[in-house]
Amino acid sequence: MSDAASEDDDDFEAEVSKDEVAFGPGDAADPQWLVDAKIPADLRQKYEIYSYRSAATILAESHPEEFADLCEALRNFQITEAMIRTAGGNESDIPKLLSATLRPKDWRETIIRGDLLVELISKEQVRTTRAGKAVFEKRVRTIRREKYLDGHKVDYVKGRVAFDLEWNSKDQTFDRDLYAFSAFAQTGVIDVGVLVTRGASMTDFIKALGPALTKAGVPELTKKGEPRPTSAKYGASTTWMGKLLYRMNAGRNGACPVLVIGITPRCVAG
Repeated sequence: MSDAASEDDDDFEAEVSKDEVAFGPGDAADPQWLVDAKIPADLRQKYEIYSYRSAATILAESHPEEFADLCEALRNFQITEAMIRTAGGNESDIPKLLSATLRPKDWRETIIRGDLLVELISKEQVRTTRAGKAVFEKRVRTIRREKYLDGHKVDYVKGRVAFDLEWNSKDQTFDRDLYAFSAFAQTGVIDVGVLVTRGASMTDFIKALGPALTKAGVPELTKKGEPRPTSAKYGASTTWMGKLLYRMNAGRNGACPVLVIGITPRCVAG
């Protein structure tokens, strides 16, 4: 593929990506008063928080232990500008901050796998009486679809609560996460999911940072030898609140209640 064709593809993807953004919760979201009633004020001040299908109520009222664990992890969560600017920070340092609180409290990476068993129940005529009346019996035919569910993974599961973090992946990762949440919920494994991502307010904050850093801590350079802006690492088609709300408003979480949490500049150490 020529460089010109590649640039055209990038421009096309960027243009399409602009249409797949929501700048606030839609009609499918729970009212803000419900979030205010169930989520502690200090967390609401630190994060953007939205609830879908009564997720905030289910989490706070039905799963107090797991809710307390998550509140503690979110209170402890604090990133630095260096983490944001450094290459690979989204793959190591930032998730480790949450793991430090959750893993010791038995939040485990979990994969769901299962076969689908389908019964076809019919009524079959087996004979006719001397009086001419038809006699029927029930017939059952079984179909098994092996590995109907296979490989759906959630990074943190405890009890009947699922939790995941997407800081800076491709935005299609949200579809994978929400499908996994839905599969876990439909099979009765979880009651509610919690998904954390980069909040909308982080966009301008990141634009104001210095150049991106290599893992060695020195400014990263472009092919032209110029400092690469940190914002170049956080494109429009990566995981952030606008991309997640677009999917939540469209109902891609299925029947699974989901609490959506956005990381804001208030999570960044001064």
